[in-house]
Amino acid sequence: MGSISRPVAALNVKRIAVIGAGPTGLAATKYLLAEKAFEIIDTYEQQAEVGGVWNYTPSLTERVPVPQTTPWAPPEKPSWPKGALAPIFSNPMYEKLNTNIPKPLMKYSDQDFPADALLYPTRQDVQTYLVKYSQDIRHLISFSSQVEDITLSEANGQDLWTLTAKSTITGEQSTKQYDAIVVANGHYSIPWIPAVPGIEEFNTAYPSIISHSKIYRSPESFKGKKVIVVGNAASGLDIGNQITTVCKKPLLNSINGPSTFQLPVDGVTKEEVPKIVEYIVEDRAVKFEDGRVEKDIDAIIYATGYLYSFPFLKSLDPPLVATGRRTIGLWQQIFHIRHPTLAFSALGQKIIPFPLSEAQGAAMAKVWSNNLSLLSVEEMESWEKSKVDELGDGTAFHVYGYPKDAAYINYLHDWVKEASNGFSKEPPFWDERLCWLREIYVDIKNKFADTGMKATSLEELGFDFDKRDSKL
Repeated sequence: MGSISRPVAALNVKRIAVIGAGPTGLAATKYLLAEKAFEIIDTYEQQAEVGGVWNYTPSLTERVPVPQTTPWAPPEKPSWPKGALAPIFSNPMYEKLNTNIPKPLMKYSDQDFPADALLYPTRQDVQTYLVKYSQDIRHLISFSSQVEDITLSEANGQDLWTLTAKSTITGEQSTKQYDAIVVANGHYSIPWIPAVPGIEEFNTAYPSIISHSKIYRSPESFKGKKVIVVGNAASGLDIGNQITTVCKKPLLNSINGPSTFQLPVDGVTKEEVPKIVEYIVEDRAVKFEDGRVEKDIDAIIYATGYLYSFPFLKSLDPPLVATGRRTIGLWQQIFHIRHPTLAFSALGQKIIPFPLSEAQGAAMAKVWSNNLSLLSVEEMESWEKSKVDELGDGTAFHVYGYPKDAAYINYLHDWVKEASNGFSKEPPFWDERLCWLREIYVDIKNKFADTGMKATSLEELGFDFDKRDSKL
């Protein structure tokens, strides 16, 4: 990925705001604090607890915009359920969910999951884990505080960020100024639902049929229904498998290509079909790419992912997003090239987010404390252009997967190691065992499922690093 050695103008960062106290915002906050170079670190969290997507909330709506193809949506509005201590925001977490990542790989470098937690922990286990991880930085977090706007100006030749936040409890607004901003708000807010011919008319005629995985919570409401799940990434497969236990057989899984998670399809409980190319109001039907028409559809769930959206940075020029399929103008998917006091955490897809966000947080701390230097603007722009040329200008730009994510984590570790003051808090480094685990984690998940989803260790499933048939 190239050597980082060329110095640039020193930054004067003393006051930092972190947007989000989910897994990535917590990691960034810890590494910034460990640097002992900053006077103020304020972390803003719109929910009343840490956890981000792992902080389960009931679904707050039965509808999503159909289609949804633009990232330009206003900040979410919370709901205040009866009996709740504070307003809540809807997130994509559903009732019965296990991680797709085994706990030895998923964990932060300095905190293990409990030994008795499942090998693929439940959402409840992960939320408990994150609350524990937050204990020594909770005093830095402003809960129930939604960031509404961040504007950029200049003072003494340095970027100055003015942040406006609002208490979701009292409605009171506050404005503060910062020298640097970490954007760790996640990318699971704006569902992506493509503009398939006829979809708007179909949704108008049948407003309860089309939904998105973001508002899915449990399979019960699909009992006896004819269901299509669009998408075969992790959530699409998991939700489909849950719904097959109650829906009319077979569940139809509309796919574009093979899945990372190669689960068997028997054609009886589930049938794979091509992508939907047309909605037909008459007969409540859809047409697939192969010409097949399926009538009397009762429910369609799009598990098609999300758009990148940063509504609180809407005034930044040029904008961070155009189509929402990728974030524009960043080096190494962390630092804004023109304004390097703006940084982003865990924008990548097909990554292991907890350790990756640790590595990114360590890099932010070193650059902003002037213990590491960035490349020149021209060199960073050249890097971004080369990635667009290689990967395209869409979602693939952000996709890592193995072994790219391992190389990225280790690259950041080794770069941070070069800091003039060494490690303040050492970020993760993936050794041969962790790389082996990352390479085969889908095989492990399938074995975990086949054996009743009860195992708490690799050894219970017969996976032993010392006896592996390694491809490394």
